[in-house]
Amino acid sequence: MVSNNKPAAGLAFLLAALALPAAAQQSNKLYCCDGGRICADSLPVQCRGKAFRILDDKGNVIKEVGPPLTPEQKAQLVLEEKQRKEAEEKLKEQRRKDQALLDTYATLEDIDIAQRKAESDINLAIKDIETKIEASKKKRKKFEDEAEFYKKNTMPAEVAKGLGEADHEIKTQQELLAVKRGDLQTIKTKYDTDRKRYIELTGARPRASR
Repeated sequence: MVSNNKPAAGLAFLLAALALPAAAQQSNKLYCCDGGRICADSLPVQCRGKAFRILDDKGNVIKEVGPPLTPEQKAQLVLEEKQRKEAEEKLKEQRRKDQALLDTYATLEDIDIAQRKAESDINLAIKDIETKIEASKKKRKKFEDEAEFYKKNTMPAEVAKGLGEADHEIKTQQELLAVKRGDLQTIKTKYDTDRKRYIELTGARPRASR
């Protein structure tokens, strides 16, 4: 007789076991589904494609297996796994960048020094480009003055060529100047970002102004 405090799963196990052949009752496990109404020592055909439980020889649940996933659920799992891997890669890359930052700079002052050096190099390049632009404008002015003499006549080929070359040089240098000024802003953004992250990683005290 089953005692009143026997777990329901154990009762289902005993009832199912009584219905099994003697050989099956020697098994250490039972596979049950449909609330314990269908049980066997291996997964019954009727349980395939359904949720089922695996019980030990005392009627305790060892494992619960859910029903097969729907195509939508499988797609969701694939998406979640992809997102998990992407997040792991992003974290791994951030850790690599953080270590590189700590390996590059020993103090906040080191970041300031590196930024000043980088900005100085760009500013020198900007000044050089501005000098070239001024020189090209002067050269063009010279050809402009010569062209004044040929308003009513055919302009000599060398004058027209000189004007065209000067215009091309000015345009090229102005485009390069715009790039360098953009580089200057990029450098500022980079070192501001490095400085902020360095403070987050080390707890260094930021200065009020630079």
